Amino acid sequence: MENSGSLEQALQEGNILRQLNALIVAHLRHYNLSQALLKVASVVASATMTPLNVEASPNRLLELVAKGLAAENNGTLRGVSSSVLLPTSYGSIVTPRTPSIDFSVTHVKGSSKTLPKHESKQLSEHKSVVRCARFSHYGMFFATGGADTSIKLFEVPKVKQMLSGDTQARPLIRSFYDHAEPINDLDFHPRSTILVSSAKGNCIKFFDFSKTTAKRAFKVFQDTHNVRSVSFHPSGEFLLAGTDHAVPHLYDVNTYQCFLPSSFPDNGVNGGINQVRYSSTGSVYVTASKDGAIRLYDGVSAKCVRSISNAHGKAEVTSAVFTRDQRFVLSSGKDSTVKLWEIASGRMVKEYIGAKRLKLRSQAIFNDTEEFVISIDEGNNEVVTWDARTAEKVAKWPSNHNGIPRWIEHSPVESVFVTCGTTDRSVRFWKESV
Repeated sequence: MENSGSLEQALQEGNILRQLNALIVAHLRHYNLSQALLKVASVVASATMTPLNVEASPNRLLELVAKGLAAENNGTLRGVSSSVLLPTSYGSIVTPRTPSIDFSVTHVKGSSKTLPKHESKQLSEHKSVVRCARFSHYGMFFATGGADTSIKLFEVPKVKQMLSGDTQARPLIRSFYDHAEPINDLDFHPRSTILVSSAKGNCIKFFDFSKTTAKRAFKVFQDTHNVRSVSFHPSGEFLLAGTDHAVPHLYDVNTYQCFLPSSFPDNGVNGGINQVRYSSTGSVYVTASKDGAIRLYDGVSAKCVRSISNAHGKAEVTSAVFTRDQRFVLSSGKDSTVKLWEIASGRMVKEYIGAKRLKLRSQAIFNDTEEFVISIDEGNNEVVTWDARTAEKVAKWPSNHNGIPRWIEHSPVESVFVTCGTTDRSVRFWKESV
């Protein structure tokens, strides 16, 4: 019994040590203010047998130290609660830069916030329309998928180096060619170097981007319908798929089993699903449907717990994402409106207007702090931003695409985002102007 206990303790200590090494490498790699420090990261990675490109938050080590210091000082550090500095469950939610905003206050006093001016730079092109993009959970990578059936993977620190004038930086680090039909959606595994893609060929494919020479998927799920959207559960053990079928498909990543909702109260369901997304803890997930409804499901029982019919009139709902606190859902529709919904009551609490969206399956997204809502104006070919609390339009910038962008995606950890072109087939990276 003692030997068994000692072995278990040794395994736990070994696991903690591996996590610590990963955090140290990620920290040194991110803060590579000089080539010497970057070499230190490489040496530490080699000595500890940790991948230099390990997928870990570059700020996580600082946050853990901050929380420890806060605990020693009665739970506060420079006036900030440790609960703000650090999520309660590592790996399931991204650490916020600011506390979650209370959107339940419908009448907000005071002026709207101003979003700093952003500038964009073209990074790459696909051979056809760029249909989707996704950032990894800690913002280290983002990937794009095209109608040319290819997937491109970019490393964000290298993008920044290139934008700073480093001619040796090569931000495009991987390309994958294993689909026969256009790519619909992408997602990153929350804890591993795995990128998942869905395509019109009724399939979902898994790619390991830690392997530099791998061009093809190591795992494939074959669905019965066109897979429009995918979203990993925060544990990484399950994958949610939205398809041309009216109900979401839930896959066990390890067993390949597919589960359907245990209850579905609606009788008039007649459309496929444009987007699926999990909440930050996986306790609930949402579908944005072509029949105009937003549906919420219990993340454990898979029961449909709320259905908001005609969320955007008779128009399709093109996107739906949760706020960080899981109390609200932000939706976009082909009625040219963006709306914020309270999950508990199903009532609309905010409406963001003034941007035309009638043709494309455009998204509405939050920035990394949830202070702003960002979307596309098809009429003027612009990127439009609203103050999330006041719903006032505060910025509009030319998209710089030759044609309307099809997709917009924001980093979860910093003020950068990407837009994907239709006519010009380009990927543009946006950051605050210097």
